[in-house]
Amino acid sequence: MKKLVTLLSVLMMLVLPLAASGDADKGAVKIGISKIVAHPALDALEQGIVEVVTASYPDAEFDLQNANGEVSTASSIAQKFKAGKVNVAVGIATPTAQALVQTIGDSPVVFSAVTDPVGAGLIASTASGDMNVTGVSDMIPVYDQIKLLKDLTGMKALGHVYTSSEDNAAALARLTEEACAKLGVEFVPSTVSNSAEVKQAAQAIAGRVDAFYVTTDNTVVSALSALTDVAASRGKPVFSADPTSVEAGDVFMAWGFDYYKMGKATGRLVVDILKGADPAKIPTLFMTDPSDIDLYINMDVADKLGITVPQDLQDNASTLIRGGKNLK
Repeated sequence: MKKLVTLLSVLMMLVLPLAASGDADKGAVKIGISKIVAHPALDALEQGIVEVVTASYPDAEFDLQNANGEVSTASSIAQKFKAGKVNVAVGIATPTAQALVQTIGDSPVVFSAVTDPVGAGLIASTASGDMNVTGVSDMIPVYDQIKLLKDLTGMKALGHVYTSSEDNAAALARLTEEACAKLGVEFVPSTVSNSAEVKQAAQAIAGRVDAFYVTTDNTVVSALSALTDVAASRGKPVFSADPTSVEAGDVFMAWGFDYYKMGKATGRLVVDILKGADPAKIPTLFMTDPSDIDLYINMDVADKLGITVPQDLQDNASTLIRGGKNLK
Protein backbone atom coordinates (compact mmCIF):
# COMPACT_ATOMS: atom_id res chain seq x y z
CA MET A 1 0.00 0.00 0.00
CA LYS A 2 2.79 2.35 0.92
CA LYS A 3 4.51 1.65 -2.40
CA LEU A 4 1.22 2.40 -4.24
CA VAL A 5 0.84 5.76 -2.47
CA THR A 6 4.42 6.66 -3.29
CA LEU A 7 3.91 5.72 -6.95
CA LEU A 8 0.72 7.80 -7.13
CA SER A 9 2.54 10.77 -5.58
CA VAL A 10 5.28 10.56 -8.20
CA LEU A 11 2.71 10.35 -11.01
CA MET A 12 0.86 13.39 -9.65
CA MET A 13 4.10 15.38 -9.59
CA LEU A 14 4.64 14.54 -13.27
CA VAL A 15 1.07 15.16 -14.41
CA LEU A 16 0.28 18.41 -12.60
CA PRO A 17 2.91 20.57 -14.34
CA LEU A 18 1.66 19.29 -17.71
CA ALA A 19 -1.91 20.12 -16.81
CA ALA A 20 -0.92 23.61 -15.71
CA SER A 21 1.19 24.33 -18.81
CA GLY A 22 -1.88 25.14 -20.88
CA ASP A 23 -2.71 28.12 -18.69
CA ALA A 24 0.19 30.14 -17.28
CA ASP A 25 0.27 30.78 -13.54
CA LYS A 26 -1.50 34.14 -13.29
CA GLY A 27 0.78 35.26 -10.52
CA ALA A 28 3.97 34.51 -12.43
CA VAL A 29 3.22 35.76 -15.94
CA LYS A 30 5.99 37.97 -17.38
CA ILE A 31 5.49 39.79 -20.67
CA GLY A 32 8.29 41.61 -22.44
CA ILE A 33 7.24 44.32 -24.91
CA SER A 34 9.85 45.93 -27.14
CA LYS A 35 8.91 48.82 -29.45
CA ILE A 36 11.25 50.41 -31.96
CA VAL A 37 10.49 54.02 -30.99
CA ALA A 38 8.01 56.03 -28.95
CA HIS A 39 5.26 57.85 -30.87
CA PRO A 40 1.46 58.03 -30.37
CA ALA A 41 0.57 55.04 -32.57
CA LEU A 42 3.04 52.61 -31.02
CA ASP A 43 2.35 53.95 -27.52
CA ALA A 44 -1.39 53.34 -28.07
CA LEU A 45 -0.64 49.84 -29.36
CA GLU A 46 1.45 49.06 -26.29
CA GLN A 47 -1.33 50.37 -24.04
CA GLY A 48 -3.88 48.11 -25.72
CA ILE A 49 -1.70 45.04 -25.15
CA VAL A 50 -1.16 45.82 -21.48
CA GLU A 51 -4.86 46.46 -20.83
CA VAL A 52 -6.06 43.21 -22.42
CA VAL A 53 -3.41 41.01 -20.79
CA THR A 54 -3.99 42.64 -17.41
CA ALA A 55 -7.73 41.96 -17.66
CA SER A 56 -7.01 38.21 -17.82
CA TYR A 57 -3.85 38.22 -15.70
CA PRO A 58 -4.17 41.02 -13.10
CA ASP A 59 -0.80 40.20 -11.54
CA ALA A 60 1.11 40.03 -14.82
CA GLU A 61 4.50 41.73 -14.88
CA PHE A 62 5.42 43.85 -17.90
CA ASP A 63 8.91 44.77 -19.04
CA LEU A 64 8.27 47.73 -21.38
CA GLN A 65 11.27 48.64 -23.50
CA ASN A 66 11.92 51.31 -26.14
CA ALA A 67 14.76 50.79 -28.63
CA ASN A 68 14.80 54.51 -29.54
CA GLY A 69 15.16 53.66 -33.21
CA GLU A 70 18.40 51.71 -32.70
CA VAL A 71 18.68 48.16 -34.03
CA SER A 72 21.57 47.42 -31.66
CA THR A 73 19.37 48.43 -28.72
CA ALA A 74 16.59 46.19 -30.02
CA SER A 75 19.04 43.27 -29.97
CA SER A 76 20.08 44.07 -26.39
CA ILE A 77 16.43 44.17 -25.33
CA ALA A 78 15.87 40.76 -26.93
CA GLN A 79 18.81 39.35 -24.96
CA LYS A 80 17.33 40.85 -21.79
CA PHE A 81 13.97 39.19 -22.42
CA LYS A 82 15.65 35.84 -23.11
CA ALA A 83 17.72 36.03 -19.94
CA GLY A 84 14.65 37.09 -17.96
CA LYS A 85 12.67 34.13 -19.33
CA VAL A 86 9.55 36.11 -20.20
CA ASN A 87 6.49 33.97 -20.92
CA VAL A 88 5.80 35.89 -24.13
CA ALA A 89 7.96 38.47 -25.93
CA VAL A 90 6.16 41.06 -28.06
CA GLY A 91 7.93 43.03 -30.79
CA ILE A 92 6.17 46.21 -31.88
CA ALA A 93 7.38 47.11 -35.41
CA THR A 94 9.65 45.16 -37.72
CA PRO A 95 13.19 45.78 -36.32
CA THR A 96 12.26 44.88 -32.75
CA ALA A 97 10.28 41.82 -33.88
CA GLN A 98 13.25 40.67 -35.97
CA ALA A 99 15.59 41.02 -32.99
CA LEU A 100 13.26 38.91 -30.82
CA VAL A 101 12.84 36.18 -33.42
CA GLN A 102 16.59 35.99 -34.03
CA THR A 103 17.31 35.76 -30.30
CA ILE A 104 14.46 33.82 -28.69
CA GLY A 105 13.70 30.31 -29.88
CA ASP A 106 12.42 28.59 -26.76
CA SER A 107 9.40 30.75 -25.86
CA PRO A 108 6.59 32.47 -27.80
CA VAL A 109 7.29 35.65 -29.79
CA VAL A 110 4.41 37.82 -31.01
CA PHE A 111 4.97 40.55 -33.58
CA SER A 112 2.66 43.53 -34.07
CA ALA A 113 2.55 46.47 -36.49
CA VAL A 114 4.67 44.56 -38.98
CA THR A 115 3.72 45.26 -42.59
CA ASP A 116 5.35 42.28 -44.31
CA PRO A 117 6.18 39.55 -41.76
CA VAL A 118 7.19 37.07 -44.49
CA GLY A 119 9.48 39.54 -46.27
CA ALA A 120 10.96 40.50 -42.90
CA GLY A 121 11.90 36.86 -42.27
CA LEU A 122 9.66 36.45 -39.22
CA ILE A 123 7.49 33.67 -40.61
CA ALA A 124 7.40 31.52 -43.75
CA SER A 125 3.72 32.15 -44.48
CA THR A 126 0.91 34.31 -43.12
CA ALA A 127 -1.38 31.26 -43.32
CA SER A 128 0.11 29.95 -40.09
CA GLY A 129 2.66 30.78 -37.44
CA ASP A 130 6.24 29.57 -37.62
CA MET A 131 7.66 27.52 -34.74
CA ASN A 132 7.26 29.93 -31.80
CA VAL A 133 6.23 33.01 -33.79
CA THR A 134 2.92 34.62 -34.84
CA GLY A 135 1.44 38.10 -34.78
CA VAL A 136 -0.49 41.00 -36.26
CA SER A 137 0.19 42.82 -39.54
CA ASP A 138 -0.52 46.48 -40.28
CA MET A 139 -0.39 46.23 -44.08
CA ILE A 140 -2.10 49.36 -45.42
CA PRO A 141 -4.11 49.96 -48.65
CA VAL A 142 -1.34 51.96 -50.34
CA TYR A 143 -2.87 52.16 -53.83
CA ASP A 144 -6.29 53.25 -52.55
CA GLN A 145 -4.76 55.91 -50.32
CA ILE A 146 -2.66 57.42 -53.09
CA LYS A 147 -5.57 57.29 -55.55
CA LEU A 148 -7.74 59.18 -53.08
CA LEU A 149 -5.05 61.82 -52.63
CA LYS A 150 -4.69 62.20 -56.40
CA ASP A 151 -8.46 62.45 -56.89
CA LEU A 152 -8.66 65.23 -54.30
CA THR A 153 -5.58 67.23 -55.26
CA GLY A 154 -4.89 66.41 -58.90
CA MET A 155 -1.23 65.90 -57.96
CA LYS A 156 1.31 65.04 -60.62
CA ALA A 157 4.28 64.30 -58.32
CA LEU A 158 4.23 62.64 -54.90
CA GLY A 159 6.95 63.07 -52.28
CA HIS A 160 7.74 60.14 -50.04
CA VAL A 161 10.22 60.29 -47.15
CA TYR A 162 11.08 56.85 -45.78
CA THR A 163 13.64 54.91 -43.76
CA SER A 164 15.66 52.85 -46.21
CA SER A 165 17.12 50.61 -43.50
CA GLU A 166 13.74 49.52 -42.10
CA ASP A 167 12.21 46.54 -43.93
CA ASN A 168 8.68 47.72 -43.15
CA ALA A 169 9.32 51.18 -44.63
CA ALA A 170 11.24 49.88 -47.63
CA ALA A 171 8.44 47.44 -48.52
CA LEU A 172 5.87 50.22 -48.34
CA ALA A 173 8.08 52.49 -50.45
CA ARG A 174 8.10 49.84 -53.19
CA LEU A 175 4.31 49.60 -53.03
CA THR A 176 4.08 53.41 -53.15
CA GLU A 177 6.27 53.54 -56.25
CA GLU A 178 4.17 50.82 -57.92
CA ALA A 179 0.94 52.65 -57.08
CA CYS A 180 2.29 55.91 -58.47
CA ALA A 181 3.27 54.17 -61.73
CA LYS A 182 -0.24 52.76 -62.14
CA LEU A 183 -1.81 56.16 -61.40
CA GLY A 184 0.49 58.16 -63.68
CA VAL A 185 2.05 60.05 -60.76
CA GLU A 186 5.76 60.79 -60.51
CA PHE A 187 7.29 59.10 -57.46
CA VAL A 188 9.82 61.35 -55.71
CA PRO A 189 11.53 59.53 -52.80
CA SER A 190 13.88 60.84 -50.14
CA THR A 191 15.46 58.47 -47.64
CA VAL A 192 16.54 58.85 -44.02
CA SER A 193 18.35 56.67 -41.51
CA ASN A 194 17.02 58.34 -38.35
CA SER A 195 14.35 60.80 -37.25
CA ALA A 196 16.78 63.74 -37.10
CA GLU A 197 17.11 63.58 -40.90
CA VAL A 198 13.39 63.82 -41.70
CA LYS A 199 13.20 67.61 -42.02
CA GLN A 200 16.19 67.83 -44.34
CA ALA A 201 14.89 64.93 -46.44
CA ALA A 202 11.53 66.68 -46.86
CA GLN A 203 13.20 69.96 -47.74
CA ALA A 204 15.29 68.23 -50.41
CA ILE A 205 12.21 67.27 -52.45
CA ALA A 206 9.57 69.83 -51.40
CA GLY A 207 10.10 71.96 -54.50
CA ARG A 208 9.56 69.00 -56.84
CA VAL A 209 6.33 67.54 -55.44
CA ASP A 210 2.66 68.45 -55.17
CA ALA A 211 1.98 66.46 -52.00
CA PHE A 212 3.63 64.23 -49.38
CA TYR A 213 2.63 60.68 -48.48
CA VAL A 214 3.62 59.18 -45.13
CA THR A 215 3.24 55.45 -44.49
CA THR A 216 3.49 53.61 -41.16
CA ASP A 217 7.24 54.26 -41.15
CA ASN A 218 8.00 54.54 -37.44
CA THR A 219 11.09 56.69 -37.84
CA VAL A 220 9.32 59.23 -40.05
CA VAL A 221 6.11 59.20 -38.00
CA SER A 222 8.10 59.91 -34.84
CA ALA A 223 9.30 63.14 -36.53
CA LEU A 224 6.08 63.91 -38.40
CA SER A 225 5.91 67.51 -37.20
CA ALA A 226 9.24 68.22 -38.91
CA LEU A 227 7.82 67.00 -42.22
CA THR A 228 4.50 68.82 -41.87
CA ASP A 229 6.35 72.06 -41.05
CA VAL A 230 8.21 71.80 -44.36
CA ALA A 231 5.03 70.92 -46.25
CA ALA A 232 3.09 73.80 -44.71
CA SER A 233 5.81 76.31 -45.58
CA ARG A 234 5.58 75.17 -49.23
CA GLY A 235 1.79 74.88 -49.35
CA LYS A 236 1.81 71.10 -49.89
CA PRO A 237 -0.73 68.69 -48.35
CA VAL A 238 0.39 65.73 -46.24
CA PHE A 239 -1.51 62.44 -46.36
CA SER A 240 -0.68 59.97 -43.57
CA ALA A 241 -1.44 56.27 -43.18
CA ASP A 242 -1.33 56.72 -39.40
CA PRO A 243 -4.37 58.59 -37.96
CA THR A 244 -3.04 58.13 -34.42
CA SER A 245 -0.17 60.56 -34.97
CA VAL A 246 -1.92 63.39 -36.82
CA GLU A 247 -1.81 65.76 -33.87
CA ALA A 248 1.96 65.98 -34.32
CA GLY A 249 1.46 68.41 -37.22
CA ASP A 250 -0.88 69.89 -39.82
CA VAL A 251 -1.81 66.69 -41.65
CA PHE A 252 -4.46 67.23 -44.33
CA MET A 253 -5.81 63.69 -44.26
CA ALA A 254 -5.05 60.39 -42.58
CA TRP A 255 -6.58 57.03 -43.33
CA GLY A 256 -5.46 53.93 -41.50
CA PHE A 257 -5.65 51.68 -38.50
CA ASP A 258 -6.64 52.47 -34.96
CA TYR A 259 -3.43 51.28 -33.30
CA TYR A 260 -5.06 51.06 -29.89
CA LYS A 261 -7.47 48.49 -31.35
CA MET A 262 -4.51 46.72 -32.94
CA GLY A 263 -2.89 46.60 -29.52
CA LYS A 264 -6.00 45.02 -28.02
CA ALA A 265 -6.06 42.44 -30.81
CA THR A 266 -2.39 41.71 -30.10
CA GLY A 267 -3.18 41.43 -26.40
CA ARG A 268 -5.89 38.85 -27.08
CA LEU A 269 -3.36 36.86 -29.08
CA VAL A 270 -0.93 36.97 -26.16
CA VAL A 271 -3.65 35.79 -23.78
CA ASP A 272 -4.54 32.89 -26.07
CA ILE A 273 -0.90 31.80 -26.09
CA LEU A 274 -0.64 32.10 -22.31
CA LYS A 275 -3.68 29.83 -22.09
CA GLY A 276 -2.00 27.17 -24.22
CA ALA A 277 -2.53 28.10 -27.90
CA ASP A 278 0.34 27.04 -30.18
CA PRO A 279 1.86 30.06 -32.01
CA ALA A 280 2.85 27.80 -34.92
CA LYS A 281 -0.83 27.11 -35.63
CA ILE A 282 -2.01 30.74 -35.46
CA PRO A 283 -2.17 32.59 -38.82
CA THR A 284 -1.14 36.23 -39.08
CA LEU A 285 -3.97 38.54 -38.07
CA PHE A 286 -4.82 41.35 -40.49
CA MET A 287 -6.91 44.32 -39.35
CA THR A 288 -9.63 44.16 -42.02
CA ASP A 289 -12.79 45.01 -40.09
CA PRO A 290 -14.21 48.45 -41.06
CA SER A 291 -14.38 49.33 -37.37
CA ASP A 292 -10.59 49.03 -37.22
CA ILE A 293 -10.13 51.84 -39.77
CA ASP A 294 -10.14 55.58 -39.04
CA LEU A 295 -10.45 58.50 -41.48
CA TYR A 296 -9.15 61.89 -40.34
CA ILE A 297 -9.76 65.07 -42.35
CA ASN A 298 -8.50 68.52 -41.38
CA MET A 299 -10.77 70.96 -43.21
CA ASP A 300 -8.73 73.90 -41.89
CA VAL A 301 -5.73 72.60 -43.86
CA ALA A 302 -7.95 71.78 -46.85
CA ASP A 303 -9.37 75.31 -46.93
CA LYS A 304 -5.92 76.85 -46.58
CA LEU A 305 -4.62 74.82 -49.53
CA GLY A 306 -7.76 75.23 -51.63
CA ILE A 307 -8.63 71.53 -51.63
CA THR A 308 -12.31 70.63 -52.05
CA VAL A 309 -13.38 67.62 -49.97
CA PRO A 310 -16.68 65.99 -51.07
CA GLN A 311 -19.42 66.08 -48.46
CA ASP A 312 -19.83 62.29 -48.44
CA LEU A 313 -16.16 61.92 -47.52
CA GLN A 314 -16.58 64.44 -44.71
CA ASP A 315 -19.64 62.52 -43.49
CA ASN A 316 -17.66 59.26 -43.36
CA ALA A 317 -14.73 60.73 -41.44
CA SER A 318 -14.07 59.45 -37.94
CA THR A 319 -12.48 62.81 -37.11
CA LEU A 320 -13.34 66.04 -38.92
CA ILE A 321 -11.43 69.16 -37.92
CA ARG A 322 -12.90 72.59 -38.65
CA GLY A 323 -12.10 75.80 -36.82
CA GLY A 324 -9.58 73.88 -34.75
CA LYS A 325 -12.31 71.65 -33.30
CA ASN A 326 -13.29 68.03 -33.90
CA LEU A 327 -16.85 68.15 -35.22
CA LYS A 328 -17.29 64.39 -34.81
